[in-house]
This record gives sequence, C-alpha cells and structure tokens, in this order.
Amino acid sequence: MGCSVGRVGPCENSQTGHFRYTDLTYLSGGLAVDYAAWKLFIDAAELGSLSKAAVAYGTSQPHISRQIVELEQYCGGRLFQRTGRGVVLTELGARIAPRIRVWLASTEQLSNDIRSTAGEPIGVVRIGILPSTAHPLVSTLYHRLRERYPLVQLQVREGQGALLETWLENGSVDLAILFRNSPTPKNGDEYLVEAATYLVGADGDPLLKQSTIAFSKLDGIPLVSFCRPNSWRERLEQLAGEHQVSLNFAAEADSLSLQGHIVADGGIYALLGPYAITNLEKECRLQASMVVNPSVPRFIALAMSPHGEMTLACRTVMQFTREIARSRNLSSDLQLGVSAAFLRSI
Repeated sequence: MGCSVGRVGPCENSQTGHFRYTDLTYLSGGLAVDYAAWKLFIDAAELGSLSKAAVAYGTSQPHISRQIVELEQYCGGRLFQRTGRGVVLTELGARIAPRIRVWLASTEQLSNDIRSTAGEPIGVVRIGILPSTAHPLVSTLYHRLRERYPLVQLQVREGQGALLETWLENGSVDLAILFRNSPTPKNGDEYLVEAATYLVGADGDPLLKQSTIAFSKLDGIPLVSFCRPNSWRERLEQLAGEHQVSLNFAAEADSLSLQGHIVADGGIYALLGPYAITNLEKECRLQASMVVNPSVPRFIALAMSPHGEMTLACRTVMQFTREIARSRNLSSDLQLGVSAAFLRSI
C-alpha cells in the first residue's frame, strides 16, 4: 500500500498535470522518492546519457536505469526517450523538469539556510574574475575556503570587464573582482589594491631599457588592446586626448595570453597591469616599464551584484578576499614581481 509523508511530490498525477512539491514522498512498497532521486533525474537530463550519469554517481548504468524506471512508474509516464546517442526528455519529462529544478533549488536553499542559522557558512557563491586576477588572489581564496569552510562552494567565471559588468547586472554572479579606473569607489565597490600601468614589450626591447617610461612616449607606437567596448581602453584614450598623445591600437585581442604572445614576438606593445604581467611571465619572455608623467593607476575592486542575496557564505567569501588582499600585501608583491621581470631582461 502506498503512503505519503507531508505534501505530494513533484509528480502527483501525470494525467491531471498537477505538480506539487515536498521533501519526501513514499511509493508503493515503501520506496522513498526524495531529493536525491529528483536530482538524479535532472542530472541525467543535463548529461543526456544514463551511462554518463552512472559515471558521475560512481555506480552502474543498470542501477541508474532502475531508479529512472521507478520515477517513471511514480509519475505514470515515460520521462526519457532513448536515442542512439543517449537519452532526451519526453514531453512529460520536459514539462516537469523546470519545476523540479525550482523544487531542488528551494530544498537546497532551505537546508543551507538552516545550517547558516547555526553560524556555519554553506552554499554556492558565484564570482566573476578577470583572467589576470585568477592567481594569486582567487587561487588563495579557493584554498582558504576549502580549509576553513569546506561547505562553501566557489563557482568562478572568467571574463573581461564589460562581460563582468553584465553578469553583475543580470545576477549571473554574486560578486566580481575587476578593475576600476575612478579613484573613488562607487555603487558599494570595495577597493582592494591600487595597481600601476606598464608598457610591455618583447624581452630586450630598447624602448623599455629604463624601469619607467613617460606617457608621451606612447605616441604613435603600435599597441595591442582589448576589443571594444572596454572601459580600460576608453580611459587610456581619454587620458591620451588630455595630453595630446595619439594612441595607435594596431591589434585587438580579448585573450590576455594571446596579447602576451603577440607582444613577445616584438614590434608591438601592450598596456597592462602587474597581475597580467606576472601571469604572462610564465608563458612569454617580456620586458616592462612603468608608465609615469602621468601615472595611470587602476584599482582592483570587489563588486557586488545588486540582485544577489547576501548570504553568510557570500559574506564569508568577501571577508576572506579582503583578508587575502591585506595579508599578502598584493600591491607590493606585484610591484616586486614586475621589477624582477624588468631586472631579468637587462
């Protein structure tokens, strides 16, 4: 005899199409259909293969198939259609999948909220970063979280400035570490580090024989820069206009690694921060001089999405980020790294 505890589950009746949600339901014979079963349904749908789901779950495909069959019996209809390349959702499966996802997210959030109420950070924190800030800042953050709060899961996405701004605005990320040009923080940003700007060229380039270079020396030399729209490039062009300097952007590349390799081949330069140079030094032999008269400072900022929920896990990630920036004295570390790169080249 079938019985149920609480409300009815995501598949109450496939004939009527009424779907309600609960944490636990019991099927005929006392079989429980719970969070794990519905999570398997969604994972199998996203993987498009029961064999891939079996690998992901560390079990056999027949075991996964039996669980899917039990779900299908409960729902009164087929959830998956077998194809030559795996499985796809049937009409019934596709109809309930969005609601199952909502139910799973709600159940997971409830569990996280209960744990967080007890003072233990738990849950996913989505953070967007510039490729140049991935190390050491974000890599250190990841290891600290794993040691102190293993239930906080960091989801990191890389992108350039304009894309990071879009992710913040539409709520695709909770936080972002990105560059700002204004010396005054806005919209709740927190400035972590002030970084200088360097003209970067091939190893041994005579234009970069000194540790500093005047901004006026940028006039007319070929530069590789990020593609438009890019706030950093707009800032450089604004500054160039104020000082009657003509910037010659001869190439565009959003890939920092590609910029480094283009520059390393000689005859073209890039205007980059110390994070980027320190990372590129692992791939290319470069030389760099700090731009002065005027200097072109940038600020590594921690920005928050206006749509994100400030969970305990999110606040913990923010606090760790601040602590890492201070404890490592990143500004000094990066300056030393660029200085070392310069000294190796002379």
